[in-house]
Amino acid sequence: MNLTEEEFVHPGNRACSGCGLSIVYRIGLKALGKNTVLVVPPSCLTVMQGLYPVASTKIPCVNVTFASTGAAASGVRGAMKALKKDGVNVVAWAGDGGTGDIGIQALSGACERGEDIIYICYDNEAYMNTGIQRSGTTPQGVLTTTTPIRGKLQEKKDIPAIIAAHGIGYVATASAAFPLDLYEKVKKATTLSGPRYIHVHTPCPPGWNFATRYTIKVGKLAVETGLFDLYEIEDGRLTLTGPSKRLLGKKRKPVKEYFDVQGRFKSLDPELVETLQGRIDAKWENYNDQQQQ
Repeated sequence: MNLTEEEFVHPGNRACSGCGLSIVYRIGLKALGKNTVLVVPPSCLTVMQGLYPVASTKIPCVNVTFASTGAAASGVRGAMKALKKDGVNVVAWAGDGGTGDIGIQALSGACERGEDIIYICYDNEAYMNTGIQRSGTTPQGVLTTTTPIRGKLQEKKDIPAIIAAHGIGYVATASAAFPLDLYEKVKKATTLSGPRYIHVHTPCPPGWNFATRYTIKVGKLAVETGLFDLYEIEDGRLTLTGPSKRLLGKKRKPVKEYFDVQGRFKSLDPELVETLQGRIDAKWENYNDQQQQ
């Protein structure tokens, strides 16, 4: 599969060096195309896009408050209907904090109402834009500026599962390290109607404390260890996709390899590493059992 040649992001923006979001944004916009309106809350993306009147994107964008992304996107869709503008993708694009914490009520409401919008969450697993504070999706054991010295005590919040529980037609996960898989899922979402949700694992060099040249390596390790799964949920049925599908019945890399390349996991003790590996192993045993049925 070849990506479209047209670019919707100008060459030059305020993203950090090695930013996983810059990959996700460029690829995602290629899949969405020019007939798109973005709705974006405060986040790294608002920084990357730039301050008015400068913008790194060539697509119209509505900047909204942190808690209102799902509601604002619903309003934009209503405006498109009133103006009789068919074929326009209304896309909410937010970080993990603006999706799974501060913005979850508006997103939940949009899903419950059946709003015809696409919601893309880039999950860099903390509030990176404001100083690397923990979020609901920050993994257990990770050090941030607002966690104890032994790291976050709680497990990562499973936002895709929460959204899937609303019974919407399409939920998917993707990774910045596998852009073609991401492209295909975003493109597929444009062919569907109703609420569609895509959750993208997005490595962040300064927030995760790794060298900027290792963004893709770190993202791939998350998938290759089985820690982050690539899948689609359609009509309630989960199907592994791409690199994750190829792991079925195969030996995965130990999750310690993923932890060892990031400074944010430096406080992990061996007992917690074993516990986390055990959770991953149990999850994949379930996947393998489902495949054999």
